[in-house]
Amino acid sequence: MTTTRTPDTLRRILDYSSRADPYPLYAELRRTPVARQEDGSYVVSTYRALMDLLHDPHLSSDVRNLSRPMEAAESRTTPPFINMDPPEHDRLRRMAMRHFGPPHTPGLVAGMEGDLTATVSGLIDGFAGREEIDIVDDFAYPFPVTVICHLLGVPREDEPRFRVWVNDIVDSIDYDPRTDPKEKLDKGVQARVDLHRYLGGLLEQRHGRPGGEDLLSRLANDDGPDGRMTDEEIVATANLLLIAGHETTVNLITNGMLTLLRHPQVLRRLRDEPDLVVPLVEELLRYEPPVHIIPWRAAYSDITVDGTVIPKGSQIMLMLASGSRDPDRFHDPDRFDPDRRDNQHLGFGSGIHLCFGGPLARLEAQIALTGLVRRLDHPRLAADPPPYRRSPVLRGPIHLNVQQGQGAQ
Repeated sequence: MTTTRTPDTLRRILDYSSRADPYPLYAELRRTPVARQEDGSYVVSTYRALMDLLHDPHLSSDVRNLSRPMEAAESRTTPPFINMDPPEHDRLRRMAMRHFGPPHTPGLVAGMEGDLTATVSGLIDGFAGREEIDIVDDFAYPFPVTVICHLLGVPREDEPRFRVWVNDIVDSIDYDPRTDPKEKLDKGVQARVDLHRYLGGLLEQRHGRPGGEDLLSRLANDDGPDGRMTDEEIVATANLLLIAGHETTVNLITNGMLTLLRHPQVLRRLRDEPDLVVPLVEELLRYEPPVHIIPWRAAYSDITVDGTVIPKGSQIMLMLASGSRDPDRFHDPDRFDPDRRDNQHLGFGSGIHLCFGGPLARLEAQIALTGLVRRLDHPRLAADPPPYRRSPVLRGPIHLNVQQGQGAQ
C-alpha cells in the first residue's frame, strides 16, 4: 500500500482549536491507516494497525532508537520503565507489579476501596451549600493525589507540598512557548528536581526497615527473583505512578462526568443501577479516553504495517483515541453506549506497555463517578464545551464548572 501524507489533518488535530472535538479529524486520518508525514515520521490511526504495532516486538519505546533522538530524554539519568524496551522493561515492570497487583499482591487495589470511598465522600461533603463547583479543581485533581500519597507512603502533612509539585509539573507538560511565560516551564523543571529529591529522601528512610505497607517500603526492601531495584529505579517508578497515573485519572473522571452530563438519561440510570458503573467506565475509556495519542515510538527495525513499510529509526505516532472510534472494529463508534459488548478499547493501550496503573484508575473512576452522580443535586454544565487544556496527548478539560440545585434544571 502506498502511504499518503496527511500533514493538514494532523496539524489540525494538534491545533488547540480542535481540542473540544477531534473525532471528525480522526475519521479523516483513518482513510490512510499508516500515513507518512513530511518530516519522515508516521501516523497510525486504525484499530487493526494500532493493535499490530502495539504487539510488534520491533516497536521501541526507547527514544535512543530514533534516527533523531529526542532532546527531552537526554536529560533523564534513569528513565521510567515505560520508556524502556525488553528485557530491562520486563524486569522492572515485574519487580513493580510484585507489590502493585496479582499474582503477588492480588488484594492491594481492592483493599483500597474503603479509603477511596471515604476520600470521595469527604471531597463531596465540601460541596454542601455551593451552587457551582469545578469538578477538576475541587474533585478530580485532589482525589488521585491523595490516593497516590497513601499508596507511596507520603506523610499526610506533606500532601500540600506534593500537590504543588504535581500541579507545576502537569502545567509544564502543556507548556507552549508561543503563549506561556518561561516561568511556567522553569517551575515544572524545578518541581521535578524537588520531587525527585523528596522521594529519594523518603526512600532513604525505608531502607533496612522491611514490613512497611507502602510501595516505597516494599520496593526498598524487596529481594525477589529479579533482585532489587536501585534507588534511581525506585524513584523513577514512583514518579511514573505519580505523574502518569495522576494525570490520566484526572482526565478519566472529568471526561466521565462531562459525558454523563451530556447524556442525562445515562446519568439517571447510573443513579438507579450502581452496577452499571463497571461497563460504563470501560465505555468511557473507549469513547472519551484520558490518553489520545502516544506521540512517539521508534521502529527498532523495518516494520510492515497494513502493507506499509516503516523504516528503521522512524518516529511513529500512535493515535489511540482514533483506533477506539474505528467503525471497522466498533459498531456505531460515535455513540456512547455503556451496554456495549466486546469492548476491547485502547484506553489503556495494549501489549507489553498496557497501563501499569489501569486497575487502580478503573476503581478510582468507578467510585468517583458513582459518588458524584448520587450526591450532586440536579447537576448541569455551566458551559459546553468546557475549556480544555492545551495538550492533545493527555486530553481533558482544564475546568469543568457544574451548577447544582433545583434551579439548575
